[in-house]
Order: sequence, then structure tokens, then C-alpha cells
Amino acid sequence: MIRQKSYRIIWDRIALDEFKDILDFLSKQSFQATKIVRKGVFSRLTDIEKNPLIFEIDKLKEYPNEEFRAFVIYNLRITYQIKEVTKEIRILRIRHTSREPLGY
Repeated sequence: MIRQKSYRIIWDRIALDEFKDILDFLSKQSFQATKIVRKGVFSRLTDIEKNPLIFEIDKLKEYPNEEFRAFVIYNLRITYQIKEVTKEIRILRIRHTSREPLGY
């Protein structure tokens, strides 16, 4: 059986800063919540490394296409881009679902 090469996760600087801000906010509320959210997000990213098409096409993108996908976990919407040629997954944005989506 041939094992499929998994994709590499690359964080966009803005997405990483957003995630850090979210975790900082949560840490002021509950240390346990911070651990749960971090673990949940990284668990989903592990799933994406193996199968990047697992989540639906990002419908909030101005011109949706198969390369851009999104999922929600703990009221956080995470948007990523699949770079098939380089076997990379770029994490583009993380925001709370109660916030207005920004065009991109």
C-alpha cells in the first residue's frame, strides 16, 4: 500500500496573530478553555494535513473556488488555502463567528 504524503501547514502571519489574540483573551477567562480550544484547533489541522478537502469550500470568499476552504470549531471560523503543487495548506484567517466577515 502506498502511503500518501501529507500536506504541510503554514500559518499566515495575520492568522497566527489572530489565534494568539484569541488564546490570550481566553486565558483571562479560563486556563482550561485555552487548552481545550488550542487542542481542538490543532486536532482539526492534523485532519486537514491528511485530507485537505475534508471541509467545504469557503462560501464567504468573494469568488469561491476549491482552493479556499473553511470550518468552524468552538465558534471560531478558520479559513485555509490548499496549495496542491507544493503540498501546503495555508491558514489564512481565524475569527469568531459573531464578528462580521471581511472580504478577501
